[in-house]
Amino acid sequence: MQPVVTVGLDGSPGSLAAARWAADEAEKRRLTLRLLHAWPMLAPEPAGVPSEVDQNYWSKRLVHTAQAELQAHHPGLTVVGDLVAEDAQEALLHAASDSEMLVLGSHRLGSIASYFMGDVSMPIVARAERPVVVVRAETHDQGTGSAPAGRVVVALKLRESCDEVIDFAFHSAAARGVPLVAVHGRSVPLHAHTPWGVDHHVSEEMTKDARTELDRVLRPWHQKYPQVDVADDIRLASPAKAVLHASEGATLLVVGRRAHRHGVAPHLSPVAHAALHHGRCPVAVVPHE
Repeated sequence: MQPVVTVGLDGSPGSLAAARWAADEAEKRRLTLRLLHAWPMLAPEPAGVPSEVDQNYWSKRLVHTAQAELQAHHPGLTVVGDLVAEDAQEALLHAASDSEMLVLGSHRLGSIASYFMGDVSMPIVARAERPVVVVRAETHDQGTGSAPAGRVVVALKLRESCDEVIDFAFHSAAARGVPLVAVHGRSVPLHAHTPWGVDHHVSEEMTKDARTELDRVLRPWHQKYPQVDVADDIRLASPAKAVLHASEGATLLVVGRRAHRHGVAPHLSPVAHAALHHGRCPVAVVPHE
């Protein structure tokens, strides 16, 4: 199958914002955009039935309307509709497995919820085999259909392999022509706290060590993506808090997730949870080994 960006479409403001973001992304990456609408009650395709008695009329109209809008704003982009008569979660997980990325919409700060996929978004993010991007309606410029220029921010742990996360972040920054900021948060140990703050020597040494380690991790990626300007952001704070602060004003936040292993329940890290619930820009959750 030709590489695609798939977006879950349900007609909510969040899913429409996700579709617009996904169209921008597909165009940047020169991929096909697939609009997926899953609904278990879809009837078998009737032959020669007028629209007023077609049980699938509203589902078709939803997809066709979005397709027409996106095609008008992106005339060179291939946009295909896909109506699937199955459970939304299973349909989206299956679609994610053969997509470059899956894009989902969120329309409310503090939760990921919508009529169509509110109860399934978090399980999809936690289980998908490929990157999942969550887009909020209020953070996408619906007037122009374009994501704002800015920077891509990637959250890095440094103590585990996360090549998939780094590659996704560099590729995203290169496709947009924007800088990449690699952020790493590290909590200060209790013994370093003093009545007047944090021991200066401890904080200086921790920052120096983290920067040295981060430089080592990023060195091969500078060579692979020489066109991307990269900056580091070392913060002596909890990783979740560091990432949220660093992502203010970003065009995309990239976080990692341990790939699901057989016998282990899928879950998201505290950083991914914080990013999805409190981040104010699109959040890409990338599985890695």
